[in-house]
Amino acid sequence: MPYIDRETRLALLSTTVTSNPITFYENSRHQESMFPLRDHNPSNRTPYVTYALLTLNICIFLLCLPLYADNDALHHLFVSWGVVPREIIAGSQWQTLISSMFLHGGFLHLLGNMLFLHIVGDNIEDQMGHWPFLGFYLATGIIASMTQVLWSPSSAIPMIGASGAVAGVMGSYLLLFPKARIDILFILVIFFRVFSIPAWICLGIWLTLQFVNGLAATSASGGVAYWAHAGGFIAGVVVSIPLWLRLGGTAFWYRNEGHPPHKEAEYQLFSSGVPKVRNKSQRAPYRR
Repeated sequence: MPYIDRETRLALLSTTVTSNPITFYENSRHQESMFPLRDHNPSNRTPYVTYALLTLNICIFLLCLPLYADNDALHHLFVSWGVVPREIIAGSQWQTLISSMFLHGGFLHLLGNMLFLHIVGDNIEDQMGHWPFLGFYLATGIIASMTQVLWSPSSAIPMIGASGAVAGVMGSYLLLFPKARIDILFILVIFFRVFSIPAWICLGIWLTLQFVNGLAATSASGGVAYWAHAGGFIAGVVVSIPLWLRLGGTAFWYRNEGHPPHKEAEYQLFSSGVPKVRNKSQRAPYRR
């Protein structure tokens, strides 16, 4: 491919993406009715890398916030630092495989990714160690982006977001703690309820939806990068297998029945000073 300078490349991309100057793929999650709140799996050490990633993503979003009022400036930002599949295939803009992980399309996009990272990141960092976890996070994020690139190699739509990397952490979490409890907030119109379900159900449903939605989606318009999610998740499982084997493999599962190797945290959602009314069928205690 003949060399094209960066400014010319940006101009070409801006005319070929779509008529909407801020069309892009989001590495994000769209869950209209179910939201993860927390897990019951406390970590044994301070997750410095997880906290640093949370802080860095939030700070970059805040620094870029003024650009969100200017579509042209925002589009230039996403095209410059987001992953553009056809540019990667052409052998350029490789640095965007890293930079794209720290850009987000809006507040809800950022919130969803950071919430998942906060829930599962500390436990995987606890098992891997600080620096190995950072390498794992970046590596699975790159694999996630490359999965989407290979799925739509001719796309000129920039791809941004952290959830390819976060999906990798989720895959590792599923392998190591399949029965760890995750609290899910379920919302149906005016009905609110918190359910505590095993990680393998929560994450398994999520992964299935990525495949289903990925097959239904097209690469002609922006949206959610489902194949980046699926690729990152599977990469997280595969890359974590050596750690799982070092912990004992299936013996690690059997020893704790799939639960974390320590006492799980217990939460009380609401407390009330109102005394409970005893059921009429219950006998009153004898008094002396």
